[in-house]
Amino acid sequence: MTNSLKESATKGIVWNTLEKLIVQGGQFIIGIILARILMPEDFGLIGMLSVFIAISQVFIDSGMGSGLIQKQERSNVDFSTVFVFNFVVSTSFYIILFFTAPLIADFYQLPQLIIITRVLTLNIVINSLSIVQRSRITIKLDFKTIAKVNIISVIASGIAGIILAYLGYGVWALVIQNIVKSIMSTIMYWLLSAWKPSLQFSKKSFKKLFGFGSKLLIAALYSEIIKNIYNITIGKVYTAAELGYYTQAKRLSMVSSGTITSILSQVAFPILSSIQDDKTRIVSILSRLVRMAAFITFPIMILLAILADPLIRVVLTEKWLPAAPLLQWMCLGSMFSPIGVLNVSVLNATGRSDLFLKMDLAKIPLTIIVLIITIPIGVKAMVIGNVILALIAFFFNAYMPGKLFGYGPIAQLKEMTPIFLTTALTALTIIIINSYIDSSLLKIVSGITTAVIVYIGSNYLRKNNELKEIHSLIIMLINKNDRTKKG
Repeated sequence: MTNSLKESATKGIVWNTLEKLIVQGGQFIIGIILARILMPEDFGLIGMLSVFIAISQVFIDSGMGSGLIQKQERSNVDFSTVFVFNFVVSTSFYIILFFTAPLIADFYQLPQLIIITRVLTLNIVINSLSIVQRSRITIKLDFKTIAKVNIISVIASGIAGIILAYLGYGVWALVIQNIVKSIMSTIMYWLLSAWKPSLQFSKKSFKKLFGFGSKLLIAALYSEIIKNIYNITIGKVYTAAELGYYTQAKRLSMVSSGTITSILSQVAFPILSSIQDDKTRIVSILSRLVRMAAFITFPIMILLAILADPLIRVVLTEKWLPAAPLLQWMCLGSMFSPIGVLNVSVLNATGRSDLFLKMDLAKIPLTIIVLIITIPIGVKAMVIGNVILALIAFFFNAYMPGKLFGYGPIAQLKEMTPIFLTTALTALTIIIINSYIDSSLLKIVSGITTAVIVYIGSNYLRKNNELKEIHSLIIMLINKNDRTKKG
């Protein structure tokens, strides 16, 4: 990496890490407070609508936000074209969902979903107004601004949700929390971005951006439908409470895996796009990111799986205990998620979104088969089936980078093997020590302490490069804060 690119990458990782830690930490605390006040059914009602919001949001973006980032030269007409398209499509989708809300309520046989759908889906229009501003900031690798927006919007919306929950508003506390977050982030992106739309629409620009984004659109549609089909099925076949357990387990598993995935993908895509013609540098950066993702993700997800039961007992109370086994399996399935996202990022960054689409479509038959087998068995079986699919997906996602750049699944697994072995040693140590402890709180404290000592100690002894890089990032952050205070 050149010094300028390395500096941009390092700053991006630092600010992304700070933002995600604060945002996810804040959301985690807010989520705990809300979960202790509200009932699983309240979260289940929101989960039933997630697929409609997710699909609508995919159509709004249509991959064109990524198209703006991937494109080497962008004009104001390009930005305005995407803005106009986003607003028109989002408004159209909201109107459709407004009038089909009774049908959604009939599907789940829950009349209260009519008004909830009509209010919650306002997010679709609100979020569409800031996609271009966010893309422009990402292009500049200005993750500091993105951090400010996300942190403030999460805190403001969290406070609103908690107040309403304490006042007894039930599911509406979650609805308003989502609306406030969207409004706050949109307002801040407009205030902090130097760009304002000119309302120009160019067919030429649209065709160019949509040509790239259309493949991402189809792949994203498939991805969102598959991810949310579990919500639909559980909400329809089972109960709102069981869907609540599922969504809560998913949220907890994503606190770690999702945060790491988001950090790496946000930084990797624009950086890899900037060197898309240099194969050697692409492989070098991708290799480092894969190792870093495994180094952080593996121990965290295994630790969370081991401590799932005592953690839920202490943090969420025993009314959420049915979510514990679901969380354990989800943690195992999430271990390779950040690596999969990195493999996809390198394809999109080099303009091969068509290969990304082909890979995702190739997974459909297997996904359908697993769903057909597991749906009648139960929610836990569905989650286990999804874990198997996640492991298979890693090989699918890593296949094309291997074919194009010579860095495929086998090469990636070889680089991750030492990290996996160290994680296994750490996990075994925790399990043995915790078998002698009865208190849930002490199991949590013991598990975390053991993980830190054994995992970091083992990697220090074998002089792990990723540990050195993390240490360098921390030193850089400390020095940056010192310079800021002196200034």
